[in-house]
Amino acid sequence: MSTSVVPPAPIGSAPPFEHHRRGREHGGRVLVLNATYEPINVCTVRRAVVLLLKEKAEVLERASWELRGEHTSVPRPMVIRLRTYVRVPRDTHRRKITRRAVFARDGWACQYCGTRGSLTVDHVIPRSKGGPSSWDNIVASCAPCNRRKADLLPRQVGMALRRAPRTPGPQVFIQVASPTIPAAWRQYLPEAA
Repeated sequence: MSTSVVPPAPIGSAPPFEHHRRGREHGGRVLVLNATYEPINVCTVRRAVVLLLKEKAEVLERASWELRGEHTSVPRPMVIRLRTYVRVPRDTHRRKITRRAVFARDGWACQYCGTRGSLTVDHVIPRSKGGPSSWDNIVASCAPCNRRKADLLPRQVGMALRRAPRTPGPQVFIQVASPTIPAAWRQYLPEAA
């Protein structure tokens, strides 16, 4: 006759629903600032804690609860600042062009008519006419405007851009990495304020 041994439940562990609630409420993302307080990245809570434990970063904004381990507890970081300056390449034109990044750069609105529905991307100078796939030639466009423009230049169909396309700043990529900007981040993101 074999008896099965059931391991005891951890003492002082939060119930599973508490972990789930906290994870959803706080999103699991941390804003990373350079030593100069310039926003440079968004990382996971785990990565932020590693940087804190290695003393490569400091906490600027924290949640109201802590992350607890067996022998230590750490404030749940929301915004961290690197202790030493990290040179960030300024070649954002080389960053991968994604639909979400184009939409975020263009304020989630069609650059021809301003509508916010059924967005797609459009090459201002069509690729068939030699237009490059670059930040300066791709804009957010609603499906009706994209069909109307078709394979022509905007001026050929009486359309005009509301704003000229440009290479986005780092805030756009932070917005793409974390579509909802927590209140604790706003003072560090000038464009999100």
